[in-house]
Order: sequence, then C-alpha cells, then structure tokens
Amino acid sequence: MANKKSKKYLEAAKQVEAGKSYDAKEAIALVKKIDFANFDATMEVAFNLNMDTRQADQQLRGAVVLPNGTGKDQKVIVFAKGAKAKEAEEAGADVVGDDDLVQKIQGGWLDFDVAIATPDMMAQVGRLGRVLGPKGLMPNPKTGTVTMDVTKAVSESKAGKVTYRTDREGNVHVPIGKVSFSEDALMGNFTTIYDVIAKARPSTVKGVYMKNVSLASTFGPSVKLDTTNL
Repeated sequence: MANKKSKKYLEAAKQVEAGKSYDAKEAIALVKKIDFANFDATMEVAFNLNMDTRQADQQLRGAVVLPNGTGKDQKVIVFAKGAKAKEAEEAGADVVGDDDLVQKIQGGWLDFDVAIATPDMMAQVGRLGRVLGPKGLMPNPKTGTVTMDVTKAVSESKAGKVTYRTDREGNVHVPIGKVSFSEDALMGNFTTIYDVIAKARPSTVKGVYMKNVSLASTFGPSVKLDTTNL
C-alpha cells in the first residue's frame, strides 16, 4: 500500500515543475521556499550513482567537513585510555571512556551522534559492531574516526563533519545544513560534498556516473538538479 502524502506535501510538490531539472542555486531556493516543517528542517542532497556496489572498488565511503557546518550540535563520544582520553576531554568530547563506555552502549545507551576510537581500543569496540554498524556509528579509519589524532577528530566532528557511503543501490545521502541557512551557506556546503563525490568516481565506472542528483528538506518533496551544469 502506497504512503498517503499529506495535503501540505502535495501543495509543496505542485511548486516543483514536473520533469524539470533545476540548477543548484535555483533548487536550494526552491527547497527553502516549499519547506513546510514546523521546525528547522535539514536539507539533504541525494546522489544516485551508476555503481555496482557488489564490486569492492565501487563502494564509496568517507567524510568531509562542511565549510558552513550542519547546524546541528553533534554529541561526540571517544573510546580512549590514559593520555588520549585526557586529550579527547580537552578537545571537547562529550563522553570519554574505555571498557566502561563499551558496557554502557551494550546496555542500550545510544545518546550520541559520532563515535571516535583510538586504534588500540578497536578490539573492545569491535564487540559493538552489531549495535553501531546498522546505525552508521561504528568508528572507521575511512571516515577518520579511528585515529590517534583525537583532537582533530573531535574538532572536525564538532565543526560540521559529515560522513557519506553508498547503499546497495548506489545511493548516497548527505545533509548540507538547515533550511534556515542562507542560500550561499547551503550552496557552499553543497559544492563541497558534490566535489568530493565527483572526485571519488571509481575508474571502473563506465558511462554516466551521476544518474540523478536531488535536494530535499526533511519532509519536503525532492527537487532534481541539472547535473550537466554542475
């Protein structure tokens, strides 16, 4: 059974021209205009990539710091011991711990947005794979969250670092800020993530790489972008 769209959604969707691909600035302005949430919604970019994610070299995963932040206050935890634990606390981590923190999460606590770990802690943190993995919270070297440089990792996460990865269908969803951001701030964030995804194109991908790129707010309809002008 199809999900029934709300009256507000249908009204917003009427303002998106069917079959039209918008340039990025136009799309950002339109998504801001038609957003109807009664809170400061998040704007997200969605890429549909021509990727066969069954191939190891056609899976994208990484992280990037958005120049204008995400508008969200990220709660950051760090798995570390000794001097590195102290360093994490001084860098502004919200919660720092080792075995005690692993046990706390095993007990069901998940009140955080980013998890960082020093490499020596990964044997213990690995036990949380089933809990953190599906939620995209598992520390990973590819996203810079398994590192000895905990100061940098915490600072970047607090400053607006976002992670990206392809799903099974080759889609990548990344937040680019809040609807309340200025159009210039959203454009700066969008351009940053677009460039990262464009440069990450695997050499084995033939033909069109970005099949579809669109923008949308949390509950709003999506607006398709004209990728030829990006």
